[in-house]
This record gives sequence, C-alpha cells and structure tokens, in this order.
Amino acid sequence: MKYVLVTGGVVSGLGKGVTASSIGVVLKACGLRVTSIKIDPYLNTDAGTMSPFEHGEVFVLDDGGEVDLDLGNYERFLDIKLTRDNNITTGKIYQYVLDKERRGDYLGKTVQVVPHITDAIQEWIERVAVIPVDGKEGPADVCVIELGGTIGATIYSRNNDNGILDAGDIESMPFIEALGQFSYHVGPGNFCLVHVSLVPVLNVVGEQKTKPTQHSVRGLRGLGLTPNILVCRSAKVLDENVKEKLLQFCHVPAANIITLNDVTNIWHIPLLLRDQKAHEAILKILNLQGVARQPKLEEWTDRAKLCDALHDPVRIAMVGKYTGLSDSYLSVWKALLHATVACHKKLVVDWVPSTDLEDDTAKEAPDAYKAAWNLLKGADGILVPGGFGDRGVQGKILAAKYARENNVPYLGICLGMQIAVIEFARSVMNLRDANSAEFDPDTRTPCVVFMPEGSKTHMGGTMRLGSRRTYFQVTDCKAAKLYGNVSYVDERHRHRYEVNPDMVPEFESAGLAFVGKDETGKRMEIIELPAHPYFVGVQFHPEFKSRPGQPSALFLGLIAASCGQLDALLQNPSHLSKPIPGRISSNGVFLPKVYQNGHQKGHTHMPAKSLVNGNYYSNANGVHV
Repeated sequence: MKYVLVTGGVVSGLGKGVTASSIGVVLKACGLRVTSIKIDPYLNTDAGTMSPFEHGEVFVLDDGGEVDLDLGNYERFLDIKLTRDNNITTGKIYQYVLDKERRGDYLGKTVQVVPHITDAIQEWIERVAVIPVDGKEGPADVCVIELGGTIGATIYSRNNDNGILDAGDIESMPFIEALGQFSYHVGPGNFCLVHVSLVPVLNVVGEQKTKPTQHSVRGLRGLGLTPNILVCRSAKVLDENVKEKLLQFCHVPAANIITLNDVTNIWHIPLLLRDQKAHEAILKILNLQGVARQPKLEEWTDRAKLCDALHDPVRIAMVGKYTGLSDSYLSVWKALLHATVACHKKLVVDWVPSTDLEDDTAKEAPDAYKAAWNLLKGADGILVPGGFGDRGVQGKILAAKYARENNVPYLGICLGMQIAVIEFARSVMNLRDANSAEFDPDTRTPCVVFMPEGSKTHMGGTMRLGSRRTYFQVTDCKAAKLYGNVSYVDERHRHRYEVNPDMVPEFESAGLAFVGKDETGKRMEIIELPAHPYFVGVQFHPEFKSRPGQPSALFLGLIAASCGQLDALLQNPSHLSKPIPGRISSNGVFLPKVYQNGHQKGHTHMPAKSLVNGNYYSNANGVHV
C-alpha cells in the first residue's frame, strides 16, 4: 500500500479537501485504485452532533456513518463509497484505546499518548486503507490521507514583526507524531507528504509573499515531517522568482512546487495538477512510475469547459435555517450544480432564510421580509433541505404552500418533505392544528411522529441512518420515471421523525400520493402531488449520492422542471436505461450519466433551448465539488 498525506499550513480553509480529492482523481486517471481517509482532531466521536454553523454539513455514508463533509468531496470526486472508519477522530481513537484498557489488553501497563494512542492511529490507518471502496475486490493501490487543522501557522503581534511559530492545533499533536512514525514504518517509496500552504499577495505592493509558507514548512520539519511536494494556494500563478525562493528555503525541488491558483470552477483543479505534472512527482516518490499510465481526464476537461461556457441561468430558492453558511448545505448545493450542468444551465442559488418569510419578520424587519419573499417569488424552483428544531419551520411551510399553490417546482428533503405534509394537512385538509411532534409534542393532530426505535435520551448515532431501500408503490409517477422505472432505490437517511402512518389513508383520500415506502409499507419515503408540475418530497437525502456527470435523479427532475425540460425527460424514459460516460455531444449538448440506485444506469439528452431568464450568478469558485 502506498500513502499520500495531505497537510495544511498558515491558515485553515485553503482547500486541503479539494487538493486531496484532486490528487486522488489524477492518480485514478493514471489507472490506480484510490481510497481516502480524513483525520479530524476534534474530540467528538463523529460529526453527528455538531452544529452546521460551526462545522458545515454532516455527510452521511451508506453504513450510517455521520462524517466530515470532506468525505463527501472524496466520494463525489472519486466515485467511491467510504465507510465510517474512513473518518478518524480523536474521540474514536481515545474510545478505542480506553476500551482496550478496560478489557485488560495492555496487561497493567501505564496507557500513554506515546506509544498507545500513536500506535492505535497507525493501526487504524493500515486497517482502513485496505478496505475496498470502489466496488472491486482487494485493496486499493494508494490511500490519500488528509490531516485536518493547520500546522506551522505564523502568529504576528505588535511587538514581534517577524512572527512566532505556532506548531499547530494542540489536538493535532498525537496525529502528527503518529504520522511521523508511520512514514518511517512504511518506509521510503511508500509515503509521500503533500503540504498545502498559502502564498498571499499584499495589495499594497502586489507581491507574492513566501514567508508564511517558509514558517509553515519549518514548523512541519520541527514536528518530524518533511514535505515532498509543496502545493501553494495563491490568487495567481506563482512567479518564477517566488518558486526559486521556496526552493531555496523550503528544500523542495522546483518540479515539486505546484501552484493552485484561483480558477473559474472547481473541476479545473485536477487539470491544474496534471498540467504541472504533479502526478509524475507523486508516482516518482512512490515508485509507481512503471505501473501507472498517463492520466486520462477527457471527461473532467469536457465538464470544466462546459461549466465555464454555461450562461443561461436557472434560479433555485434554497429555503433553510442555516443559509448564513453555504457549507451547511454543501451536498445539496453540489447536487444542484451537477443537475444544472447536465441540463446545460448556469446555477443560481438564492439563499432564503426561512425565518425571514414569517409574519414576525414582517413586523420586526420589513425589509428582510420583503427581500425574502421577492427571492422566493422570483425563483424558477424551490428547495427545502433537511434540518432540526422548530426555528424557521413556519417559513418553510409558507414556502411549500407558495410552491403548491403557484405550480412552482418543489423538492423537499427530509424535513422538507415533512413540512410539505404538514402544510397539506393544514391548507387542503383543513386540519388547522396539524403539526409535527418534534415542534409540538402535545399537538392533537400529529402528522409527523417520533420513530419508535429512536432514543430520546442519547443524541449521537441514534437516528435512522445510512442506506435504506425504498419501494415504488406505483410506476406512473415522476419519481419512478426519473429513477429509470426501477422497482426500488437505495438512498441514504438521517432522521428521527416520520410521517404518521395512521394518517396516510386520510392524506391519500385528499390527493397526496405516497409513491414510495419502505419494505414494511408503513414508513413513508416519497410523496408527490400528481396534478402539480413537480412537487416531490423525500424522507431520504438524495444529495449524498449525486456525482459530477451522474446527477441525482430527483435533483435532475427539479432542475428540468424549473427550466421547462421535464416533460421531454419523462417522455423518453428509455434514455435512462443505457449507461454512457458524460461528454459533450457533437451538437454541444451535455450528455450526463444519471445516478440511479447506486449504479450508473443511463443518461438523458437535454435540449439546449433556454426557457429561463435572470441575473447572472456564479457558484463556481468554491473549494468543494
């Protein structure tokens, strides 16, 4: 097994995740099998109980693991399925060691950070690295490891212009020590360290400054790790004299100094690595030159160029409570992007705080209220993502009502489906006190109830999590057609509450169709309004399995409905039955691979005609795909 370790220095948020993912893409394009591990030094066992405002979205895996959003990057870039053990946290490691201590595995020895914690980290990496994640038998060829946090940041003060070196986040220290030992354990030719650092440009002088990177590399060396490759984040391509200075002071060969400058869309990053021959440097260090081929990235090149060329916008109103941080809905945003590129459109996301749609805001902040409603009414489609708690729920209900009454395409995910059910009960069935037991435990009309297998005393890992099977109840529904007329789909879940099965007959009599249910037939998974152009709610999270070139079927349906292409898509379901790689056809239309049921099963041909007008807006320059 070969290992590539990606670390970051100077500041957080440089894009270690996209760098690690892009390295994996290039190595995979060279014919190698790649797996990934993310190390998060926080003490939490997993990301499941962390606030989206603080840490971004919680990404859910097939096995129910609630993990860091960077694992979503890996899955989307590499088209792999990771496990919960691919996300290592301090909490998991300490729990693992303490469990061994309680069993007596250490035979009375004093349990210490070194060697017991550091040994446990190395054992965990070696164990997980050989788990197949690409659907094939046997271990991968290369494991890309991302170490969260920063190493060797420089802290400046009023009395110290030169700065003082900070070794990095305190909680990272056991991992850094373990990885230093690990590099010697696996030996030369099996370990490559890629350090991502910042080369800022000061506006006053317009010069690229290398001192922060020099300090970062010095700190890394002081901790026992020597970088083989330096990846420099900068607004523009590094000047040659800047590379010379980094070569001189960081002791990294010029060929191994890579620039990751700002790009028009994130799919250019693997291409930047390829163009600067980063793969050759990695393959040389890992002694893989005779095994790997030249990288084949034609599909990535086509997709990056297509994304740059798109200019006809489709506007989606994202109505949620965490809209202040777009990373809170990262997978939803990326799934929308995948679908809009497939439909040959430019994605415009209008972030609508659900609280701003409520009557209280009209009184307290009328300008915010008016702005929110203007965004909602100006949207081509409306999406209400998942969430927890009662803050902003009324605003989400109002958004669902507006979509239902005005024939605006609507997709509700998890809580977004539940509030659509509540709104239908209140407005169509005249059940004015209809509510969820989550928001009002004493409601007399509980449309949404707590699942009996859930825990009310422990929060972490107690929800209905991971991949579950949904069976279509009817074939003549939009969701079934979008999935390719299959009898069932496997999608990922994360919820504690569900639609009250006792009320389902009432809802169906009133016109709400439950077109997808679980294997028991008692748990509602997909709702539709048959007479509506596109009003779909799902209990699962289809965004977690969307891929570039393989858009989620339901997101593709939302975007197609929002730009007038849904009828053409649904009238040609045979297009979904034959898998082809995503590419640009001779007439300039993008032909995507449609993601269905965990497999690449087909494609759709989208007409290039534009039916949407609006202001230009680009979402292309984020750090995650």
